[in-house]
Amino acid sequence: MSRCAVLIVLLLNLLSFLVLASSILPVTEHEPKANGLLQLLVVGDWGRKGEYNQSQVAVQMGRIGKELGVDFVISTGDNFYEDGLTGINDPAFEESFSQIYTAEALQTPWYSVLGNHDYRGDALAQLDPALNRIDHRWICMRSFVLNTGIADFFMVDTNPFVDDYWAVPNKHTYDWRGVIPRQLYIKTLLKDLDTALKQSPAKWKIVVGHHTIRSVGHHGDTVELQNLLLPVLESNGVDLYINGHDHCLEHISSTHSRIQFLTSGGGSKAWRGIDNAANMEGLKFYYDGQGFMSLGLTETEAGVAFYDINGDQLHTWTASKPVYSSQ
Repeated sequence: MSRCAVLIVLLLNLLSFLVLASSILPVTEHEPKANGLLQLLVVGDWGRKGEYNQSQVAVQMGRIGKELGVDFVISTGDNFYEDGLTGINDPAFEESFSQIYTAEALQTPWYSVLGNHDYRGDALAQLDPALNRIDHRWICMRSFVLNTGIADFFMVDTNPFVDDYWAVPNKHTYDWRGVIPRQLYIKTLLKDLDTALKQSPAKWKIVVGHHTIRSVGHHGDTVELQNLLLPVLESNGVDLYINGHDHCLEHISSTHSRIQFLTSGGGSKAWRGIDNAANMEGLKFYYDGQGFMSLGLTETEAGVAFYDINGDQLHTWTASKPVYSSQ
């Protein structure tokens, strides 16, 4: 390699270091309703152009969303199968999103994170504001904070944590632009998340990522997140961790902290079964099929419900906090 080429590489590495080292999580605001009630739906692992019952799930999301008067939708990633988008002009964006979630109640912001299948395509395309101009609902960033007054949602890019995606050789190709160098990216993200959680005055602190921390499903627990991300959540009093990745609906209660682990990854293809070596500790509910989740919040009350492809309610969970509590 020539001296000039070496210099260019060094400069690019320095630029990446400066950008990541000064990173802070972007914050977007969603004003709560005047009645102090926040209602939202959560769906993940959905983008299959209506196939594998994606369209049927979308219909029931529209029905339940209307009943609840939802403020917005959260997507837990794997937004476009099998290999993300090819670019901002990929017709799959409209074929799997705009043309599927057509119910009036779903014409609200969709706050989205990326999944591993999204990284197999042009990951930057899903982050591009051009998609928001195609469909105003689409809001996707790698990691960001969604402030609603009642709750803060900390949307986290969990993909770079997973060792298998970095293996060489690898049967898949991942778009790591903006992520390399990996260790610096992860270190910076964890620092920024810790800072944002500590600074949050919200009554409810909710973290959203694509990958599981706890799950009895096909993918099971994500050890890298248990080692690196979970300690940050536990030390900052996080109430809920919401994810997709496993194509199921699931609720696991932590046995040593307040965290509830909620999986909503049943947006389309499902029925993958329970992992034979699964850790069943704290399991409250598991459904190996398609569906979605709702979450309702006030200053003092939280309510979760899981729904199947027929819109039937399968499981609920509630919690409360005293009025004076900041946590």
